[in-house]
Amino acid sequence: MDAPYELIYWCSCPARGEHIRLALEEAGAPYSDTLSLGMEKCWKKVEEYIADDYMGESGNPPYYAPPFFKHGSLMISQTSNILMYLGPRLGLSGSKEGDAYRVNALALTALDGLSDEVHQTHHPIAHDLFWEDQKEESRRCSKEWVKDRLPKHLGFWDKVLKCEKALPGAWSMGESEASPGPWLLGDTFTYADLVLFQCIDGVLFAFPRAMKQAKDSGKYDRVFQLHDAVAARPNIAAYLSSNRRQEYNIGIYRYYEENDVLPEE
Repeated sequence: MDAPYELIYWCSCPARGEHIRLALEEAGAPYSDTLSLGMEKCWKKVEEYIADDYMGESGNPPYYAPPFFKHGSLMISQTSNILMYLGPRLGLSGSKEGDAYRVNALALTALDGLSDEVHQTHHPIAHDLFWEDQKEESRRCSKEWVKDRLPKHLGFWDKVLKCEKALPGAWSMGESEASPGPWLLGDTFTYADLVLFQCIDGVLFAFPRAMKQAKDSGKYDRVFQLHDAVAARPNIAAYLSSNRRQEYNIGIYRYYEENDVLPEE
């Protein structure tokens, strides 16, 4: 399919659509992005696809919320679903039998724990309430999250990265042991690494004190090394330094001084 890739997502912050941008940027794949339209036109375009009278098109049903992704006559939604579609086309889903499902599982785990849960810390009561209307609950939720959930998530990812059985080698070729690589699938870079990078990057913005403490502890060195290694990849580094990479402000990863707590406080 030679049709262009089209990303339809809100502008103003790197949120769920950012994972898709990173995959496309890493692969050097050309794509259009509603971000380029500017704030007013971008929001108007996205709102067309979630309007009550929008009933889908070209055999595609209407979807609940962006990101939306178009490729030819196909239109799909959901970050993980879009990444699973793009992964094989961009060479970011591994090369062994079953890798596509392993990569998807890792990406879903990162999105569950280090994206959805983080959003919940600043909107613990209701998504439609302003943060100011749930400040006390948000601070309590943030404190509990950095105390209990953050170390659990970081510990899990460190375990994946230090696993001595390189996953694709051990499972696909029948080898009992293989040398670990720097990525989540050993020496094979996939979009799961990009997802984990973006999640860690967002948590660094939202909870800088807790993340500094975690980094200084030395318990999760592999996780922070992966973050830095992804940021240093040539295409990713070029994208991150460009004006196309948006700053954090609203969206999933938000900084509130009241929520920037340490577990012992």
